[in-house]
Amino acid sequence: MYRRTHFVVISLLSLSIAAEAVRARGADAPAKASVDAKLYAETVNKAIEFLRTSQAADGSFSAEAGPAVTALVATAVLKNGRTADDPLVAKSLKYLSGFSHPDGGIYAEQSTHQNYETCVAIQCFTAANAGKRYDQLLSAADKFVRGLQWDDSEGHDKASVNFGGAGYGNSKRPDLSNTSFLLDALKAAGAGPDDEAVKKALVFVSRCQNLETEFNTTEFAAKDPDGGFYYTPAAGGASMAGKTDNGGLRSYASMTYAGLKSMIYAGLGPDDPRVKAATTWVAKHYTLDENPGMGPAGLFYYYQTFAKTLQAAGVTTFEDANGGKHDWRADLLAALAKRQKPNGSWVNDANRWMEGNPNLVTGYALLALAELRPGK
Repeated sequence: MYRRTHFVVISLLSLSIAAEAVRARGADAPAKASVDAKLYAETVNKAIEFLRTSQAADGSFSAEAGPAVTALVATAVLKNGRTADDPLVAKSLKYLSGFSHPDGGIYAEQSTHQNYETCVAIQCFTAANAGKRYDQLLSAADKFVRGLQWDDSEGHDKASVNFGGAGYGNSKRPDLSNTSFLLDALKAAGAGPDDEAVKKALVFVSRCQNLETEFNTTEFAAKDPDGGFYYTPAAGGASMAGKTDNGGLRSYASMTYAGLKSMIYAGLGPDDPRVKAATTWVAKHYTLDENPGMGPAGLFYYYQTFAKTLQAAGVTTFEDANGGKHDWRADLLAALAKRQKPNGSWVNDANRWMEGNPNLVTGYALLALAELRPGK
């Protein structure tokens, strides 16, 4: 099912919709070797050596922030070619295992971020699951995050703007970032577009887009109809990029790529207006100098979402709205390499969403780099 759906979305992106599309390769064609393998290796090795020095004795990274940073870092290291037996990874996995609860969740005590923490942990343990050593833990965690999804079991049917989403417990409403993490976890666990939780998530994702369709009739859908995505339409709506003068929710890149990636995972077809509109938006806003719509805020979260989305879509050469062609892999490697600190870490001077934390940001950077890994 994934193979067919992947080809359909790639076919759409290769059509050059209204001369503002992203060019893509066929599903069976090998990706072009567009990155400097030596620079990739040097950048990754420096980053992992930094992480070895910053890891606590118990295997954690930034334990004060809960287990998610550790899970994210370990996942990033695994995805860049290290194994579960690597000392850094092995210590992290042992630490994370201690957060497994009888309900199946993997989260800190009294955490208000149970969905986020468990979804990131699912991706970590899946990446480390050679020999199926974590099958039982992963099965329980998968059931747990499905139970957190807003749906009929919480009294929210499909008419509810909350339906299908996931969020932070303290916010009491779903958001696109958490829903994107949920879809990442479901995909890692093997769920495809026909999975009921994936179908439900698509309902919420569609309502986070600045596009009025039969799938999105929220109060925000037609106020700023540029095809991009914002944080949430729930609880009065919110965009980290702010509101328009008429009360619309401004689109921004990190959420637009998260929305497009989510639609790819949910298997939308080549003529779907949601995919067309999102593709048009990203073509108009190609840059790695900032997180479009947010400036420097959330830059490294944007990098890893950008990379995952374009890799999932099979994009080789990105064509922007002006007809400019970009080797996005080479561009991204250059952007990361020039921002890497001498000690191998990354940090964002715009310390919003914890991007002043070098462990978290280095994890984000490595997740982005994993999508550039030669031979991937």
